[in-house]
Amino acid sequence: MAPIAERGPPRPSGARAYRTIGPFGADTIPIGLLSRHTLKEGAWGLLSVIAGSIRFHWDDEAGGHRLLKSGDTMLIPPRVPHHLERRGSVTIEIAFCAAASAA
Repeated sequence: MAPIAERGPPRPSGARAYRTIGPFGADTIPIGLLSRHTLKEGAWGLLSVIAGSIRFHWDDEAGGHRLLKSGDTMLIPPRVPHHLERRGSVTIEIAFCAAASAA
């Protein structure tokens, strides 16, 4: 399944993961992911829902949210504010990607 992307520039072709965090369960998701934050310039996030569901919120002027379920992957572009909202049992993992020359 292709990643869901609703904001920002597309991930560059040839981008590769330089760091992965998780897996996190509902009780171990870092607090920083649950409040408004952004990714640095040149970094894209790939949020993967391994089990359960979680609500992803865009915190920019356009706003909006999406309920992500087991098997979904969300592409998060650089410098677009967002946060996660727990919705019961969930397991997530996040891979941070950059263009090969920036990693």
